[in-house]
Amino acid sequence: MRFAAAALACAIFAAVPANAGQTPSATARATAPDTAAFLRQHGEAMSGAINHPTRKDDRARDAFRHPADTLAFWQIAPDMKVGEYAPGGQWFSRLLGHYLGGQGQLVGLFFSSSIAPDPAAQERLRAAAAKFPADVAGFTGLPAERFAAYTLDAVPEAQRGTFDRIIVPRMMHNLYQRGIADTELRAMRELLKDDGMLGIEQHRAKADAPFSYANGTKGYMRQKDVIGLVEAMGFELVGTSEINANPRDAANHPEGVWEMPPTLRTKREDLKGLGESDRMTLLFRKR
Repeated sequence: MRFAAAALACAIFAAVPANAGQTPSATARATAPDTAAFLRQHGEAMSGAINHPTRKDDRARDAFRHPADTLAFWQIAPDMKVGEYAPGGQWFSRLLGHYLGGQGQLVGLFFSSSIAPDPAAQERLRAAAAKFPADVAGFTGLPAERFAAYTLDAVPEAQRGTFDRIIVPRMMHNLYQRGIADTELRAMRELLKDDGMLGIEQHRAKADAPFSYANGTKGYMRQKDVIGLVEAMGFELVGTSEINANPRDAANHPEGVWEMPPTLRTKREDLKGLGESDRMTLLFRKR
């Protein structure tokens, strides 16, 4: 089923003052991007990417991941240069490969190889980055030369300051628990243009969750903690959105977010019909 641009424009977006875990100061500064106008302008291109035949398996997750809404909130236009951080599952890669492949460019940004625990792990990261353009070419039908990928500590100097957007989907918990959030976010900031923006989607802990649960080890983080961390690395909050929120997720699972669909690590029957995790969706501008 194809999305009409006008229908997409009716999606609900907001900077949400009452959002769980958001600080008052962040709320005061945040203003929602004009997503309705963005959808009117780029809805046709989004529809073509979302409904491309090579995404037929991915579309099972679209009802929970809201691809058009999320791209519009992050203000990603089809002629932009966009970095996707840690593109392991490639759900976003397949979407953005089609959406950006004609006019823009998708660049895979992998973990800095220096964070890997041993030379073999470092080589696996470098190999994954080297393989990424061919992977995207394989499902878009476009030449691999249209795409690029680097580990974050090996991006060529000429690439610095050339990215319109960088996105970090469901990955902040790994950066935080591994103690690399500061160095990785600083490296991303260096890649962005002066007016470039950083989009983050992250599993959300309850606002009063204890640190032992919201420290990244369970996959969840408090929204105010993520905002504070990113702002400290040279970004300002542009807006927050509830497009990927799921109030049915209690966010208190003993084994963490991986108990929720689609992973269902513990195969709990009571979680199977709940959709995916409750997630914050944030947009920051380089300052």
